[in-house]
Amino acid sequence: MGYERILFARPALHDMLFDKIPKEKLHMAKKVLSFQQNHEGVMLRFSDNTTVHGDILVGADGAHSSVRQHLYKTLAKQGLLPKSDTKHMNKGYISLVGTTSELDPADYPGMLEEDSESNLIIGDKKTPYTWVTFTIPGNKICWNVVVQLGLAEVADDQFKSSDWIPQQNKAMMDSIRHFKTTYGTMGDLFDVTPIEGVSKVYFEDMLFETWYHGRTVLIGDAAHKLLPSSGAGAVNAMQDAVILANHLYDIYPTSFENIKQALKGYRDERFDAVKDQYPQSYMAAKLMYGHTFSERVLRHIVFNWTPNSVTQKQLNKNTAYRPQANFLPQAPKRGTMDTIPQNPSRRVREEEQAQINKHAGEVVSL
Repeated sequence: MGYERILFARPALHDMLFDKIPKEKLHMAKKVLSFQQNHEGVMLRFSDNTTVHGDILVGADGAHSSVRQHLYKTLAKQGLLPKSDTKHMNKGYISLVGTTSELDPADYPGMLEEDSESNLIIGDKKTPYTWVTFTIPGNKICWNVVVQLGLAEVADDQFKSSDWIPQQNKAMMDSIRHFKTTYGTMGDLFDVTPIEGVSKVYFEDMLFETWYHGRTVLIGDAAHKLLPSSGAGAVNAMQDAVILANHLYDIYPTSFENIKQALKGYRDERFDAVKDQYPQSYMAAKLMYGHTFSERVLRHIVFNWTPNSVTQKQLNKNTAYRPQANFLPQAPKRGTMDTIPQNPSRRVREEEQAQINKHAGEVVSL
């Protein structure tokens, strides 16, 4: 691709994004209760009895989006919600994730390397777990333990519990302390990880059909929840934001019809691209986290018999799709892989044409 990867902890990404947003634009601890929309605008009502008005509502509030739930409830009452959007998301795995406190590099060789040292270990027939470790800047180790539901009692107990409390996570952690890593056992890493920083995550997947209605639009996990086995969830969420921003940039004037057309254009441009990712993320989950007999056989076949040319072809296809914000300077192509041409911005084209016409007029007048 021609670009080196940049590695950092997720809180660092949060800080970078927050630094670019004026503080008065951020309103924390706001729980959406409901919203109303019409030809004039959209109004959100929050749990603290405050309201806010705007032209467009973007639901970027995750897999269990309050915006999506309220939108779908309204559409269902009107008979406008597809049956497929009434189904529950599939849950196949549970993951515990954590990041250690700062460690002494002398005790953990490899932590001062320029790049990340990462390891993925798939359990044997008696261990339906996959565990991952990788180093990050700041002399810390991120770890992730994934267990397939239906194959381990401790995982099923976690699934039945709807509440997250550290004691429940500790029970699962205690049962796998003996798992080996390149840094000792998982228990060694658990002991230097603050328990309050350990999170339980469900691996869910669902591709919703309805991404927008009226002045409301969904992006990221609110519109499509992919299994995180291939990193497609975060990547597609960012690509959603870029493409939606491009279509919002082209809205002029901000009439209701133009807004609806922009939201439709965003969904039309993104839906098939996201849909193509689903079988890949599903297959990657089976290869990395699956422990049934058929999944073990599949893993053996794919890891040992798949030609490198097939893997490279899929990699080329995945990396060719690189949408960028039309209203910003474009990142140059540096690598050898092909890229899919960017859809041009109508507004940018009109502004460029206006400049050409203006320049031509000035030349004639001279």
